[in-house]
Amino acid sequence: MFQEIDQIAPVEIINGYKAKFIHAATMTMAFWEVTAGAAMPVHHHENEQISQVLEGKFELTVGNERKVLEPGLVAIIPSNVAHGGVAITDCKLLDIFSPVRGDYKV
Repeated sequence: MFQEIDQIAPVEIINGYKAKFIHAATMTMAFWEVTAGAAMPVHHHENEQISQVLEGKFELTVGNERKVLEPGLVAIIPSNVAHGGVAITDCKLLDIFSPVRGDYKV
């Protein structure tokens, strides 16, 4: 029922993107540490996604809209909508996915 985030081993998904994952029955939380300049290619998936920057600045494109996310601004990404971005600074991000990201179960 309880997990210590510091006790979860990080996994590098792509260059510059390390995450700690927590999976529940219907959702996945991802705590990311992203290196400045690291890019997440434009992609889409069946999962709805909510993204929040906890520290730093991250430029996110969702569909045709681009924004710089900083702490306090949340992005809501619908299922199968193309999105991608780049870390402007070193960042800590929180993503919530529903349903569970099976491809992130490691």
